[in-house]
Amino acid sequence: MIIKTLLSPLNVDELYFTNKTTVVIDVLRATTTIVTALQNGAKEIIPVSSIEFAMKVSGDTFSGQTLLAGERNTKKIDGFSLGNSPLEYKPEIINGKSIVFFTTNGSKAIVKAKYSSELLISCFLNTKSIANQVSKNSEVIILCSGNNGLFSLEDSVCAGDLIYELKTLIDDVKLDDASKTCLFLYKKNKKRLKKMLMETEHGMKLYDQGFKKDIVFASQKSIFNCIPIYDTGSIKLLK
Repeated sequence: MIIKTLLSPLNVDELYFTNKTTVVIDVLRATTTIVTALQNGAKEIIPVSSIEFAMKVSGDTFSGQTLLAGERNTKKIDGFSLGNSPLEYKPEIINGKSIVFFTTNGSKAIVKAKYSSELLISCFLNTKSIANQVSKNSEVIILCSGNNGLFSLEDSVCAGDLIYELKTLIDDVKLDDASKTCLFLYKKNKKRLKKMLMETEHGMKLYDQGFKKDIVFASQKSIFNCIPIYDTGSIKLLK
């Protein structure tokens, strides 16, 4: 297997992902929230790249079964039902619902990779499940959502977690330089994921704004056995 890691979506254009298997990561907090929402019974997540498009999509659907959700600069957007805290996505609120989802980094990264032949969503919560799913591929692209187009430590460490799991499943794995760096970062932090997340630039911002519980939740390793997959505009659990 060849594993390539992109440390930001800005490094490539949409067509780069054509016919590729891609895993998108945004630990704080979009992919953590998507995984949690689907695990808790959401019908689907519809990622969008702008607030305006989120409003349009939600306006074209049956409002009783659709929720507008997401954030801008960590805060819930005015008029949206939910923000980007995974702890908001409780079964009694989202079970059976379609969720139109916009975030500053994560939803944009997913939309950018939409031409992938297989597009999966990962975070620390479901790394082992994703590794098992992609382990039979000859090449995997890991796309870190980053922080406003820049490098983010948390996404890179999570990419390293996925690479680590894949190396336990596959004997012959070839890594590009970015993947080797992510694996190194994960090995340095695997016993201190919560502390690492607290120390990141975005983690400190979330902590200061009262989202400490989100960070603690996001640091849990492979607690869910679920595989979110993007297909024709929405993310659902792979059956």
